[in-house]
Amino acid sequence: MQLEQPSIENMEFMLQTLAEKLQVVNRAIMDVEDYNIEKYEDLKWMYDLVISKGHLSASETQAFINELAAIRK
Repeated sequence: MQLEQPSIENMEFMLQTLAEKLQVVNRAIMDVEDYNIEKYEDLKWMYDLVISKGHLSASETQAFINELAAIRK
């Protein structure tokens, strides 16, 4: 998937992937409708970092979830 172009579909893909990687229990915080397309670059940065890192510690996982909450509408 080409994620360089901001789109709702790309955001939804990244959020679903992040939910899996971060093992998010409350998937309601990953609803694409709660994110503004203007924050696409922030979301893409987090996605790229999580994917490249592979395994995250519990504190890193919590930090990413907090960051996701911060960029929600």
